[in-house]
Formats: sequence, structure tokens, C-alpha cells
Amino acid sequence: MPKFEEDPESVAGRPSTSSRRDTILSLVEMLLRQGDDHDLGLSHQPTFEDDKDVPTVDEHLQTAGAEAFNRFQKRINNLDKELRNFSNAARQLGSSAAILSSAFHLRTRIAHILYLYRLNAADLYPRKIKPPVSTFSGPEVDDKIQRDSQRSKRSHRLSKKHRALPHVARPMVDSNMDLEEFPNQFEALAKEVTTFVNCLNEFPEFTDEAVNASISSFEGDLKYWANCLNNYRGQLRYPAVQRYVQDLALEMGEHIDSITSTLSMFIEVGVPTIRFAQKHGATNLLNLSTVATFFSAVTATTLQFSFELENTTGDAVNSFWFLSLVFSIAAAVNSLLGLTWKQAMYRSPGHRVPWWVLIWIKRSPLIFLVLSVACFSIGLCLFTYASGQSRVTSTITTVFTVFTSFGLAAVSAWFASERWAFTHHRGKKWLGDILVEVNEKFLQLPGISSITHGLRLSSEWASMRVASAGTKLRRVKSITKSIISSDGEKTSDVENGIATTLSPDDMNAPSLALGRRRPSETGPASALVDYSTVAPASGSPIPMSPNGSLNSPTSPTSLSTGRQLWRNAFRTVKMSTAISNPMVTRLPRRQRTTSSSLIPTDRKRIMAEPPVKAIVRSRVAKLVPKLKCLEPTQDMAAHQALVRHLQFSPDGKLLATSSWDRTSVIFRVQNSVITHHRTLAHAKGFVGQVAWSPTGHLLLTKLNRAVKVWTQDGVCQRTIERPAYVESITWFPGGEAFLSVEGSNVTKLDLKGKVLGTYGFGSMKLQDVAVTPDCTRLLGVGPLLESPGGLRPSKSRAEKRLTVYNLDRKEIEHATPVLNDVKDITLARSSRAGLVALVSYENKAPPQLWKLEMVKDVARLTLRHTYMPKTQVDFAGPSYFGGKNDELVLCAGKAGDIHIWDQESGALLHHVRAQDLGGDLTCIAWNHAEDNPFMFATGSHDGALRIWTKLERQSETHSSVLDDQHPFTRSSSPSEMEDMQHTDSPLTQQEFESSFANSRESLDTGTRPSTTSDNRERVVAFATTHPLNAAADLEGLS
Repeated sequence: MPKFEEDPESVAGRPSTSSRRDTILSLVEMLLRQGDDHDLGLSHQPTFEDDKDVPTVDEHLQTAGAEAFNRFQKRINNLDKELRNFSNAARQLGSSAAILSSAFHLRTRIAHILYLYRLNAADLYPRKIKPPVSTFSGPEVDDKIQRDSQRSKRSHRLSKKHRALPHVARPMVDSNMDLEEFPNQFEALAKEVTTFVNCLNEFPEFTDEAVNASISSFEGDLKYWANCLNNYRGQLRYPAVQRYVQDLALEMGEHIDSITSTLSMFIEVGVPTIRFAQKHGATNLLNLSTVATFFSAVTATTLQFSFELENTTGDAVNSFWFLSLVFSIAAAVNSLLGLTWKQAMYRSPGHRVPWWVLIWIKRSPLIFLVLSVACFSIGLCLFTYASGQSRVTSTITTVFTVFTSFGLAAVSAWFASERWAFTHHRGKKWLGDILVEVNEKFLQLPGISSITHGLRLSSEWASMRVASAGTKLRRVKSITKSIISSDGEKTSDVENGIATTLSPDDMNAPSLALGRRRPSETGPASALVDYSTVAPASGSPIPMSPNGSLNSPTSPTSLSTGRQLWRNAFRTVKMSTAISNPMVTRLPRRQRTTSSSLIPTDRKRIMAEPPVKAIVRSRVAKLVPKLKCLEPTQDMAAHQALVRHLQFSPDGKLLATSSWDRTSVIFRVQNSVITHHRTLAHAKGFVGQVAWSPTGHLLLTKLNRAVKVWTQDGVCQRTIERPAYVESITWFPGGEAFLSVEGSNVTKLDLKGKVLGTYGFGSMKLQDVAVTPDCTRLLGVGPLLESPGGLRPSKSRAEKRLTVYNLDRKEIEHATPVLNDVKDITLARSSRAGLVALVSYENKAPPQLWKLEMVKDVARLTLRHTYMPKTQVDFAGPSYFGGKNDELVLCAGKAGDIHIWDQESGALLHHVRAQDLGGDLTCIAWNHAEDNPFMFATGSHDGALRIWTKLERQSETHSSVLDDQHPFTRSSSPSEMEDMQHTDSPLTQQEFESSFANSRESLDTGTRPSTTSDNRERVVAFATTHPLNAAADLEGLS
């Protein structure tokens, strides 16, 4: 401990009560002050994601990555467990050696994959994941390896029954593997899963299409990943590539879960089915062996009575019975041989065995048994004659032997024919169907057809004669019954149309019976009879009792029988329809948008706000209050459809918008208030993007297959037609030319439409590009159409790339893989960290900041930050830099959330909740010229434009300007667009109509300011263009 010398003057002035305690306290205070100064110095050094050893603002990414790896490891362990269970179950099957070996090699391969993924995760998340133990080296590890090798040598001397079975042994992992082995391991895993499914299909007793489909899909994706990763040889240690490989674990985990579940189902259903089929075949062979053994015993017993016969017939008997004994013994032995072969786990599959071996094992026992029975039967018939039996005994024995032998031969022929039918038709036709077809062809022969026709005529004549005789017999029987019947008079009266006499009970009984029937049971056969309409023959009404029953027993109908039946049937159908179709009240269906299902205001925060240790406190103190005071100051209906894109001019005096209503609007910006300046109407196609020139004098608007050049005053200088669909447009830094992204190519055009250059990006489908300030490189983003080997993913997502293109050499300089759907890239105008690019993704993937670095004269992108929101957000449109020096990053969510981060540290500075906004956002734009106060604009799904800035509380100038200078109102109906040419839209018609319904509802409720009669007239600038085919305009959106 250092010794501090004190000043004599200070010692003289010190109180006498001071002691060593004061010295210790001063020393502690000095140490604490030095610690604070050290921490303050460290706080000025920004930290990034690639600095893996120090805590950063992206600490939550470390936790999320570690959790993702743990889930992947659990999936691998579950698959390994199912493979072990499958091996244990399959070991009981015959011919299971191949599948057991394949399962073990598959387990070994996934163990290698898990080892590499743990190595990769330990490199990415060192504070959360520990590296594999076997990667360390030292004396203790060397001693352990030596002991293991000695133990393995001793295990070879053990007996076979004490050794571990191949499918039970633990897979060994090569600890010398490196991350560069990922492509090789993926390819090896694809081969192993292919071998496994082939071995699985070698069991003909059961085939599971679910297992085949899941494994085939996994194999296709593995080959695709391996082919893509081969392009990054030597770069698999780069953090960006490591993150991409780690993201592939999620895609691989879905395949592993599918294979695990299908394997579990196969163990429960497939293995018992195969075992039952093999057991059934073994039982048949065992039965054949038993019968053959018994028959050989019978034959040997009968030989005791015939071997002493010395005549010629006796010799024949002995010959046949000896043959029968040979065949029966051969049948018994071959049956046992086939039984042993079927139950052996090491036997070859059926399709890998020679045909004569299969025939001998499977068919010879039955054939030998049949031959044995035939020889015994012939010998038995001959024995009756050779032994001097009576003629009756010999005849009876011969006749019945021939009869049983004929049945045996017929059944054997039927079995053989069924086998032939299955072989030729593969189960499409039964033997009976084949015999019917053969019979029809035989009957169509010329000679046979005439004979058949004659037989048919004879049978028809005979059937007619028989039918005539039967009719006459039935008539005689009916006349006889009518003569002897006591009710003959009533019958004649009914036939003559005279009403019969019915009792009141008889009249009421049918009515009561029909009244209890269901409406569905009534019909023409049970029509309801209205007895109130029946009248007596004299025409007088029928007396009715108070309960509605008939008082008179005789009542002939006043209406005809046909009319009465028709009326009753009509009433029955009407009642049935009324009962079966009750009135249902239909309620109107309400359509909901994303803004109607917002997060409650009192919902707890899921993630804590990231720390801001890396931000200079003075700068944060200035930024946060300026962001907190931002609120919407203007809200206007700029368009009648979705606002697709916004952009402020470089000087901040103009704001351009584009929409799906085929218009683009230019607004003037003055004192943080916008006013309408020009409306740029387009005769065809949607306006997908606007882009101001670096000087702000020209404006580009992007259509499907064209780019228009406009002045600030709304004059269309030129329309540049393009042969392919235009994804996006970007100005060159000097403003003398711009880039058009078209498929896999980027075309450089001047303002007159002349092609200055074309740059190809290979198999990428570009979404957006950015130009470096020195005009030497392009940064392009987009998905990969196919791998370098021409492969496509079968189930997983395609690879996306961030590509650095060298304009001087016209080649791709560096590529970085990502898995999320990348859509946009923007370069910062100025940054203390160097040249950085903001990359935006689709759906719920957060924006990322990438830095362009030079490594050995090669430019490459390095990830610096991932800007995480507080909660999971479905982002809308691209993210942008904000602030005068691009020190902010802002992005909007589809539900209405707005997030603003600090660019250097990634700290979330401000968050506008969705319910505060109350609208579905589609795009956002920042005014870089406005610094005090800040200003940005947002566009929404219903065509609304909203301006955000600081509201002056002292006066109502802004609100009066909003009321007096608002140029136009939101359309209450889409009638203004009905006269325009309809084009395809990514929105459905229902969603499109819903947007107009929302607009109409907002007008009715008065939420938007209405225009007055003294508003300025709306200025519309129409572009003069040549008409094009509508199908060509909409090709990009289809």
C-alpha cells in the first residue's frame, strides 16, 4: 500500500481528533473519483454488435440468440431420441441391418451439426453460450483422450454379447471441425437422410408417404443451403455470415420437428404393421413345415406296406411314395430355411436378392408339398390294384382321388392366375374382371356371335310364353276371388264411382294420423285430405260437430278427385317450406382494419428500454425533449387511395407524395406548415415512388414500366419508357443521371432516357440500390432466385443478399447473406462512424444499420446495430434517417406505431403508440432541413397525410392556416375514380372499398377539416404520354 506524505502546515492545522480514519476515507474517495472518470471515458466509446466481449445496447439480442440455440438443441435431442427409439423398434424386424446402420449414421451427422452450431453460437453469444468442451486442449484433456483410447482397445477384446450394439452406441464427434465445414456437413446430412429414407422404403410391407415427403423436403433445403454457403468459403467466421447460419437453425428446426413427429407416428403404426406382415409370412412357412413333416411321416408309414411288393405295379407304388417322401422332406426343410431367412436382421432386402434365390426360398416349399401330395395320391391309387383289393375299393379310391386332385389343380391354377393378373396389371384389375373381358371377346367372334344371337331369341320367346301363361293364371285367380268374396257389391260400387259408407271414426282416424306426422313425412304418397270440403251426393252440406268432425257417414266429394289431391299437395308443400326455412335475421358484417385491434394503453411493457450508456449525455439531453414535443399539427386528405411514398426535397421546402389513385402531389413547406402546390396526374398505372434530385429542382415518379421527369412547378419534361418492370429508382449523387432497378439488372439513364450503362447482379432479384458518394460502388438488396448450382428451396425461405457492386470492374465485390425479406437500403449523408447504410425489411423484421468497410481493398458490409422496438411491430414501408446529420433512425408500423432510435447507439429515444395516431400507416418521411423544431410526415392507408412537428401553444396560427389553406377534402366516395381506367392493385377489392368506406365515415363524423368555398382551386398537371397496353402497365403488380 502506498504511503502518503503530508504537508507540515496541514498537519499543524489539523484537529487533534483526526486519526487514521480520515486518511482511509480520503483514499477511498480518490479511488471512487478515478473510477468515475474511467467510466466516463468509457461511456464516450460507442459499442456495437460485433464487439462480442463487452455489454452493448443489443444485449437482448444475445439473450434471444441463446434462447433460439437452446430451442434448436432441444429439437436435435428430440430427433436423436426418436432415432434411438426407432432403432430399438426396428431391430425386431427382418432385414433391419441397413436401416439400423443408416439411423446410426444419421445420428452421428446431426451430432456434428449440433457441434458446429454450438461453436457458432458460442462465437456470436459468448456471454450466454459456452463453447464445446472438446474444443479445449491441455494435459487433462490429453490424459482423458489417452484413457479413452485404452478403454476402447480393451473393449475390442470383449465378447460380442458384451459390446454395445451399433444403433445404441453414442455417436462420436470430431473435435477438429471448424465453421468452414458447414457446407460439407449440410451436404453429408442430405446424403444421410436420403439413405435413411431409401432404407425405410425397402420394407414393402408398409410405406409412409408423410415420412418420405418430410425427409425429401429436408434433403432439398439442405442441398440448397450447402450450395449457397459454398460461395462464402473463407468468410464463415464473419459475424454477418455467422448470423445467417444461425438463422438457418430456425428453418432447420421446422424440418426436424416434422421428421420427429412422422418418425414417432411410424414407430407407433408402421413398425407394428411390418412386424405383423413378417410374422404372418413366417407363420405360413411354419405351417407348411408342419404339414410337410406330418405328410412325410404318413408317407414313411405307408411305405411299410408296399416295399415288399415285387410286381410291376408294386414297383410303381414304391417309386411314387418314395418321391412323395423326398418332396415332403424338401418342403419341410425349405420352409424352415425360409423362416430363418425372413427373421434374420442382416438379410438383404427382396429387390437385392437374385430371383432364383427368392423363388427357392419363397415358392419351393409349397411346390414341393403339392408334388408330394400328387405322388402320394398316384401311389395310393396304384397300391389298391397292386395289393389285390376288390374292384369296388379300387374304383372308389381312384374316383375320389381324381376328384380331389382336380380340385387341388383347379385351385392351384386359380392362385397362379391371380398372381399373373397382379403382375401384369399391378392391382388395377381383378382376375374376375379379366375373365369377363376374355368372355366378351370370345362371344364377339363371328361364329360364336350367331350362335349366341339364336340362343338369345329362343330365350326371349320362351320368357314371353311363360309371362303370358302367368298373366292368364292371375286373371283366373282374380275372377275366382271376386265371385266367392262377400264384399263384391262394395267393390263394384267403388268401381262405378258411387260413394262408400264410412263411419265417423273411420273419417277421423286418417285426419288424426296425418296431423301427428312431420311436415317432412308428407308428400304425394301421403297427401293431407281436407275433409271439410267433402259434401254428400245430393249437394247438401255435411253436418259438422263442434269439434270439427263429420256427423254424416256418407259424403261424396263435391270437387273432382284430381283437384282435391292437387290442393292437399300444395298445402303440404307450403307448410313444409315454412317450417324448414325459418326467417333468419342477417346482421351486417363489420370489416376491421389493423387500427381497430390496437394494444391497450395500460399494457405492460415487454422489453425494457435499452440503455443509453454509449450516447453522449449532452446530445441525448437535447434530442429527447425535441422528440417528445412532436405531435400532429396538420391532417389532410391528400389522396383518394393508399399513400405509397413520401419524400421531402433536399432544401425542405417541398414535399412530394405518390398514391395508388394515379396521382402525385407536391406541397409547399413554409414555417412547418404545408400547402398544396401541384397535383401530378398520371393517365395509367399506380405511382409507386417519388425521388427528388440532389439539387431539388427535378422530381422523378416511378410507374410500372416508365419513369417521369417533372419540374417543381409540375411540368412533365419527359416520360422514359422501360422494357421491364421498374422496382425502384435512385439518383446519382451529381444529379446528372439516375438508376432504374429492373429485375436482376440496374440501368443507368440520363434525364433524356439514354442508357449510360447496365450492371448485372447475377441471379439476384433486386429490390433497391444505393450509390456511394464517390460513385464507385452500388449497394443492392434482394432475394436470390436460385443457388449458384441452380437449386431452389423446397420449403424454407430463399436466401437474400446485401451486395456490394464495383462500378469500375462491373462485378460483385462482396455479398452478405440474410434470411429476412429485405426491401430497401438507404445511405446516410454524414455519420461519425463512416459510411453506413440503413437496411429495411418486410413484415416484423426490424431495421438494421450496416457499415461499409474496406478490408484488403475489398469493400464489405458489417452489421452495427439492429433497432429493436419495444414490442413486436409489423413495419410499414422503409425506414429512414432523421435529423440534420442523420443522427436518428425512424420507422413506422402498419398499426400506427412510430419508433425513433439514436443512430450511433441504437437506443430507442421516442415511441408514438398506435392508439395515439388512430390510423394505418404506410410510409414516413423526415424533413432534414428542419432542425428546430423537428418535422416529419406520415401517409396512411386511407389517403391521409399527417404532418408532425412542435405545436406553437401561444397562438392559433397553425390551426387557422390549416382551416383556411387546406386545398381539398377527402373524397366521400370513389366516384371520382370511376371515370379513370381501372388497373390491378395488390389490394383486394374488399380492402379497397373498405378504405373508401373509412374515408366516408371520417367525413360523416367530422374528424377531418372540411373545405370552404373560398379555398384555392386545385391545380392539376397532366402528363402527355403515349398510350400503352394496360396489361403491360400492370405486369409488375400481377
